[in-house]
Amino acid sequence: MDNNKIMIVGTGNVGASIAFSLMNQRTVINEIVLTDIIAKDAEGEAMDLRDALSMAPSYLKISSGTYQDAKDCDVVVITAGAAQKPGETRMELLKKNVNILKGMVEQIMASGFNGIFLVVTNPMDVLTYYTMKFSGLPAEKVIGSGTVLDSARLRTRIADYLHLNPKSVHAYQIGEHGDSELTLWSLADVGGQRVTELLPKDVRNDISDFVKNEAYDIIEKKGATYYGIATCVAEILNCILNDEMRVLPVSSYDYFSDTAFGFPSVVGREGIIRRLDLKLSEHEGVELQKSINTLKKAIRTIKL
Repeated sequence: MDNNKIMIVGTGNVGASIAFSLMNQRTVINEIVLTDIIAKDAEGEAMDLRDALSMAPSYLKISSGTYQDAKDCDVVVITAGAAQKPGETRMELLKKNVNILKGMVEQIMASGFNGIFLVVTNPMDVLTYYTMKFSGLPAEKVIGSGTVLDSARLRTRIADYLHLNPKSVHAYQIGEHGDSELTLWSLADVGGQRVTELLPKDVRNDISDFVKNEAYDIIEKKGATYYGIATCVAEILNCILNDEMRVLPVSSYDYFSDTAFGFPSVVGREGIIRRLDLKLSEHEGVELQKSINTLKKAIRTIKL
């Protein structure tokens, strides 16, 4: 379609922060449409964002709209849904958010939309799976934000220990964006040197635990997480629209397991170009299968 137009569905903290992040960087995106079940909230966010356009590094058209405006969008970002409450797991959100998702996707598809869905709402992997089912779009056109944020947390934590810039750390969290995710320590490196040679096992275990649980800590302290995920989603959007062919641990449909989960994949203008074929350690393979089984169980709990 190449309009470089996106729609953000849901203008709560996450949706608004994504728009704000995009506006405050150089981006190829030309237009952002905000929509929310509370229309005046979307309009208020659009007005507030437009006020800053004269100072922003990129000029964007920012407006509020309806699902009908998705017809000529390249990407629709789904952030709407019930929020995760303190002490609540992402999976506990599942049933209420699948029902919300179904109505949204059906209305967006009715507009004539034929772009890419980018799913952010939790539990994100399961909702990515159901977005594919509800939309009827090819699997490569439905992407979840995956473990991009988790991997960013991982790289930052490793970098803190090694006194490095996080951009020099190559490491991934994979699997569910949630309690069963795991760290690919066997493939983590800094400039070609394995992180397993640089950090002892107890430190690595502490890092993995921190990365897995930090969201709960943030939610307990401030009620929600949004700056980190918004920055990661902006990165994914730019990767898609610039056709960057970058490797990102996004969530996408896996034919072998009939689930969607985060795994390093090449991302470009056509969506998921391919998943990488990585050689995991035996332990990592077992842990990934456990994570997949968790997601399969969650998917099976939904009766449509």
